[in-house]
Amino acid sequence: MDLKRTGALLGLAALTTVGLAACSDDNTGSGDTAAQSVSDAECGGKETLTASGSSAQNNAMTIFANSYAMSCEGQTLNYNSNGSGAGVSEFTGGITDFGGSDSPLEDADYTAAEERCGSEAWNIPAVFGPIAVAYNLDGVDLKLSGPTLARIFNGEITKWNDPAIAEENEGTDLPDEDITVIFRSDESGTTDNFQKYLDAASEGAWTQGAGKTFNGGVGEGSRGNEGVSAAIGQTPGTITYTEWSYAKNQDLSMVNVITPSDPEGVELTAETAGTTIDSASLQNEGTNDLVIDTSSFYVPGSPGAYPIILPTYELVCSEYEDPETAEAVKSFLNVAVSEEVQGQLEGEGYIPVPDEFRNKLLTAIDAIS
Repeated sequence: MDLKRTGALLGLAALTTVGLAACSDDNTGSGDTAAQSVSDAECGGKETLTASGSSAQNNAMTIFANSYAMSCEGQTLNYNSNGSGAGVSEFTGGITDFGGSDSPLEDADYTAAEERCGSEAWNIPAVFGPIAVAYNLDGVDLKLSGPTLARIFNGEITKWNDPAIAEENEGTDLPDEDITVIFRSDESGTTDNFQKYLDAASEGAWTQGAGKTFNGGVGEGSRGNEGVSAAIGQTPGTITYTEWSYAKNQDLSMVNVITPSDPEGVELTAETAGTTIDSASLQNEGTNDLVIDTSSFYVPGSPGAYPIILPTYELVCSEYEDPETAEAVKSFLNVAVSEEVQGQLEGEGYIPVPDEFRNKLLTAIDAIS
């Protein structure tokens, strides 16, 4: 089977579906059934917003878009799940009203965003999606540490019954089969976050660095979280990293991640991910540019914390040249981060923002002009 081609086609189908769902009041998609009207929504601005980017937040954006349409009559969002790299470039290029990215704006991208906006650009983390390590081994429950995961994803470990995997899974019958790594072929903030985790948690086993391009040098590429998740589901012996919502929706097996505080591994659940998010701190405290400091996530100091958490950002202008666009962006984001709508996210594999953090989001959104 051609994994690259299959993943790309499946990813394209998902892009089309979410675009239609975002414009429709029909409850036909997984995110539509969780849409929630916000009775006190402050609606205004232009009728149609356009955005693109992170596929990790694709299912959440469907919920947001349909909730927005239900809450603000006549207003819609068109969201294209084409990956964080495209989300950044289309926002900075003025093609979209806001962008979606699994990594915050940095360096040249931040400068380009400021030039596009004519003002500061802000990172608004409206979606928290844990990254699952998903695999396809029939009847095998796996727990793996950061060092072992690093050696799998850089090609040093190539067999499922490798001694390092066997040591961490004592008593488990591991097959004498090749490991096939599936990675994101597109530029991806999910890739960036996963490689940052490997760098921090591998005890030196990962030397390939981070970034939106997969640097492991092994495996087969598929486009988007949609593509890699579909490839895992169809192909025995594979392993990948993907946003939790996709792993849940396709009922994929997921690794329990071993941490220094949990030698038996931490299962990915809403509770274990919430424990990690509760420890979140901001890089720029006291500002409306809400960039999460994820360094403490990757090697948690307390038990029961799942270490690979992905904050997904909405990239916005602090001041828009068009007041109608600014008003619509504020209306949409206020619906998206509301308690009613965030409460619908867990069923899709996301973690609702805690109340204290929601207050910071609302303050930043209110400051957009």
